[in-house]
Amino acid sequence: MIKEVIVVEGKDDISAVKRAVDAELIAVGGFGINRKVIDEIKEAQNRQGVIVMTDPDFAGEKIRKIISKRVKGIKHAYISQEDGIKNGNIGIENALPETIINALKNAKCELKEKRKEFKVEDMVFFQLTGGAKSKMKRDMLGKELGIGYCNSSQFLKRLNNYGIAREEFEKAIDKVSNLIKEKENE
Repeated sequence: MIKEVIVVEGKDDISAVKRAVDAELIAVGGFGINRKVIDEIKEAQNRQGVIVMTDPDFAGEKIRKIISKRVKGIKHAYISQEDGIKNGNIGIENALPETIINALKNAKCELKEKRKEFKVEDMVFFQLTGGAKSKMKRDMLGKELGIGYCNSSQFLKRLNNYGIAREEFEKAIDKVSNLIKEKENE
């Protein structure tokens, strides 16, 4: 049983999450998030807390941003595009129950104060931007840290806003770097 209310995009997502966990859910119905739905999410946040779990695509990220702007202090759960794809369709509804459970376990809170633990220089130094393998590395690292995949500037924001500790980041980057080396040596 999950304490927080889980916010998803649609009815198929509700079915997938309910196969994985026992939880209260709210479906926003895509981009058409109206005031009534936002008020419902705010009420859920005040009473139990909210975890937003949208599809790992452009639309899902846009919906996540709309909700984040209007409802403060929510948590975010992410699945990778790889874990949410089936027959060319990307979405929560395609994820295995174990994937959904892991994403919920790793749900990250947004911090209220601006944090500047990580800087652009870190992104460059750890080859998370500007390199041939940067996109793949961000994807793998996002999965490892439970913050999802995104472009480099959004990734930097997530590292800071979700309270990722330097030690946690460095352990994850080492693990990802080793996995990449193993793939190259195959």
